[in-house]
Amino acid sequence: MTFSIVALDEATGDLGVAVQSKFLAVGSVVPWARAGVGAVATQSFANVAYGPAGLDLIAGGAGAQEALDRLVAADDLRADRQAGIVDAAGRSATWTGRGCFAWAGGRTGPGYAAQGNILGGAAVVDALVDTFTAGRAAFPERLVACLQAADEAGGDRRGRESAAILVVRAGGGYGGGNDRWIDLRVDDHPDPIGELGRLLDLQRLYLDRPDPGDLVALDPALARELRSLLERVGAGPDGRLGAVYAPMWPAAEGEAAPERPFVGAPRPLPDGWDARWQGALVDWMAVENLEERNAAPGWIDPRVLEFLRVKAGGT
Repeated sequence: MTFSIVALDEATGDLGVAVQSKFLAVGSVVPWARAGVGAVATQSFANVAYGPAGLDLIAGGAGAQEALDRLVAADDLRADRQAGIVDAAGRSATWTGRGCFAWAGGRTGPGYAAQGNILGGAAVVDALVDTFTAGRAAFPERLVACLQAADEAGGDRRGRESAAILVVRAGGGYGGGNDRWIDLRVDDHPDPIGELGRLLDLQRLYLDRPDPGDLVALDPALARELRSLLERVGAGPDGRLGAVYAPMWPAAEGEAAPERPFVGAPRPLPDGWDARWQGALVDWMAVENLEERNAAPGWIDPRVLEFLRVKAGGT
C-alpha cells in the first residue's frame, strides 16, 4: 500500500525519508530519522516500533543491515512487514516479508533503500532508485522527485491519499532546537505528491535564510517601487501592521527595543528610504512569516521582493 525511499545526502550528511500511500496520514507512521544516526521507513502492516528501536540499535553501534535483521528476527509478524534503513555511514538494508501483497520488493545501494508494496510493478521501485541516483536536485527536492517518478511508473495500485517527507540534520529544526529540518505531511489529498512539493517550496520560502551574496542593494528606484508596493498592500509606515506585534510589556523608559535579526551588513539607505520605511518593510515581513529572510538595512532578499510584487499585484 506504500512506496518509500530512505536516503543519505553524502554531501551534507542529511538523512531523510519520503513516502506516498493510499493510507491516511502516512507521515505519522512510516518515516523515522535521527541526525547523525540513520533513517527508517516501516510499512506494510507497519510495526512503528521499528522506527525508534532501529535508530537506537544504530546509535548503539549496529549497521543498517544488522539493525534490520534484529528488528525482523524479533517480530512474530515479520512475514507481513516491509522496511528500509540507511545509517549515517551510508550503509543500507531493505526487507520485504513473504506475506506482503504484490507487487512488493525493494532495492538498496550506497546511501539509499527503496521499497514498496501493492505497487504497479517493479518499475515503481526502479523509478525511486533511478531518480535518486541521478542526483539532479537538492536533497529534499530530489526525494519528492523520487516519489513523483515512482507514481508515474505505476505507483500504489489502489491510488493516492497521503505523502510525507522527513529530513533531519543536527540543529536543523526551527530555531536550532532539534534536528527536524524538514517535516512536511499531506494527510489526505487527491494529489498528495504535488501538494507535498508545493509545501516544500513554501518551507524554502519561509524558513530558509538568504545567502548574503544574493541580497539586492536598495537604490532610489527600488526604494520608490518598495514604497508603492507596501502602500498597495496597506503596509506603509505607522500603518496597521506595526501594531500586530506590539509588545505585551513595553520597554522601560530609555530601554531600546531589541532589533530583529537580519542577514548581511547594513549599508547607507538610499534617497526615499528611511528608518520608518525600513520598519514598515520589516513589520510586513513579520506578518507574512518571512522573518528568516530579513535583510540588513539597505538590502532586500530577492525572494521577498518577488513575493511582495505578487502580493501587491493581487490586491
